[in-house]
This record gives sequence, structure tokens and C-alpha cells, in this order.
Amino acid sequence: MRVEVTGSAPPDWDAFASAHPDGSAYHLAPAVRIGSEAFGLESLFLTARGSGGELRGLLPLVQQSSRLFGRYLTSLPFFNYGGALADGPDSLAALVAEAAVLGAQRGARHVELRHVAALGVPGVAERLDKVTMILPLPADEAQLAKRLGAKLRSQIRRAEREAPEVLWGGAELLPAFHAVFARGMRDLGTPVYPPRFFAAYWAALGHLSRVLVLRVRGEVQAVALVVRHGDRLEVPWAVALPDAKRGALNMRLYWEMLRFAIGSGATAFDFGRSTVDSGTYRFKAQWGAEPRQLHWHYWLPPGAAVPALNQSNPKFALAAALWRRLPLWCANALGPRLIRHLP
Repeated sequence: MRVEVTGSAPPDWDAFASAHPDGSAYHLAPAVRIGSEAFGLESLFLTARGSGGELRGLLPLVQQSSRLFGRYLTSLPFFNYGGALADGPDSLAALVAEAAVLGAQRGARHVELRHVAALGVPGVAERLDKVTMILPLPADEAQLAKRLGAKLRSQIRRAEREAPEVLWGGAELLPAFHAVFARGMRDLGTPVYPPRFFAAYWAALGHLSRVLVLRVRGEVQAVALVVRHGDRLEVPWAVALPDAKRGALNMRLYWEMLRFAIGSGATAFDFGRSTVDSGTYRFKAQWGAEPRQLHWHYWLPPGAAVPALNQSNPKFALAAALWRRLPLWCANALGPRLIRHLP
């Protein structure tokens, strides 16, 4: 077994990623390079090969660094999924070992691998504080409505009073999406991805993605972006403005995504990651979504602790509280300079 490290994906990368049961759209080579295209980050492609040169496993890594956070490697930053894909324990262990070597050689504070299953590799730390929320989908919309129950259906119907215009589209809707997304991120205390990030995203995954916009009296009130992973549809980003939530347009937003998922033949809808018992967790659970444990694994230098580059860290919580007070123009100007350093 040998592991190769290259700056570009070999020709057999995407076929292996697409065929693997744990593969996601983010494992595809163009998606691995979104950070490179949007922010100039270094992307690395690790491949494990057998004695005959056959591909046995792969691991994408993206390097980020800053004076504040140091240097680290992530598979993959900006998205819920990543990590190694392998055909067996030997190739998996070889990829993880090479990632550790790269982390040590590059003076990284950690290497983070975002998996949907436990690695089973000794000497690797693990975080279990996140789950993703998955809703198995019935064959048709009527069955879904019945399963949701009367209370939830009434909340969805409440949005009809606003007479929303429902728009599904592609890159032409990205400006409308970003305008609402930027405000929503500022209100959450989170630096925003710039338009060039979504341009890079669309160049890589536009063929698997769709943008949803809900407009009321000509004003965009709620937006979402969905991406296809095999027979599963995921919503990595969805935002409804405060006025939209008061009119239940956030409920209509998710109903439209679920309808779209069923109509497109998806068998499951992925609401994205949450902390158990958080507000977002409870929102997703009311639709019938069930938690699926996420396993985030870490190589760490001797004596280092598992990082907390999120709002569970008191320093981040304070920064988020201050960020929410920024004028929108200021948050939009400063956000892209920070978000490129956050995984």
C-alpha cells in the first residue's frame, strides 16, 4: 500500500468518490478546490493505491492558516462532510497516517477529518457533539403531508396569507440568495461567505444544485440552496428574514424543499448538522428528521487539545455577540477576510 499526495486529483478520483457509499458531492475533485478558487487556499489530494496501482482510497485536505488560529488541515472546510473514503481498514489507516505526517511536517495545530462513521483507527481523537438530521422521504407529497401532522400543516398554510412567489433556479438567483444570506449570517454573528465563494461553488457543483427563493410583494424574504448526494438532497444553507419567520415563510421554505426532493426522486432529505437539543435541532426534529451521529476525527500534536473553532468556545461566543451589532455593510466587508480562515 502506498499513499500519494498531489496538488490535483488523479483521473480516477471522481469515479471512486461517486461509487463509495459514504461519498458526498463535496468529495468530487472540483468541490475540493472550492477553497482554492474562492480564497487561494491549498488543496491536497491523498490517494492510497494497491500494488497494481489500483485506487484503494482517497482523502481530500485543504490547508488554512492565520495569525490568530494558526495552521490546520481540514477535510473539508466550509461543508458538513469530507474525510477519507476507502475500500478497507488498511487503506483507511494509511490515509489517516499520511494526513498525520502532513500535519506534523507543516506545523499544523490539528488535522480535522469530517466523517459519518467512526474511524476505528488508534491514536486519533474524536468529537461527537454534532449530528446531522435526516428525514426519510415517502413516495409522494400526500404521504409526506399526512406524516407531518395537522399542526405543522397549519403552519405551512399560514404562509399562504403572504401570497409568496416560489422561484427555483440556478446561478441567476445567486445574487438574491446572497443578499438574504448575508443578512442572516450577520444576525447569527457569523462572518459571511463572499459572492465569489458561491461563484466557485456553482462552477464546481452547480450541476447538482438548485437555488430556492421566496419573494413577497417583490421582496426576497427567504432563500435556500440544495445539493444532491446520490439519492439524498441536502440543504447546506437556508435563511429566512425576521419578517418572513413571523409570516411562517420559513416553514413554507422547508416544505418547498421537501416537495422538490420528492419530485426529484430523492429518498432522504438532509437538514444539515446541529447540536443535540439546540434550537435548530428541535426545528428540524419537528419535521420528523432523525439524528445521525457525525464523527469528527483529529490528529493533534503531543499535548494539544481538540480545537473548538465554533460558538461553543466562549471567545467565539463573545465575538459573535459583537458581530451581530455591526452594520450590514461592515459585516459584508469584513466577513470574507475572516471566513476564509474558519473551517
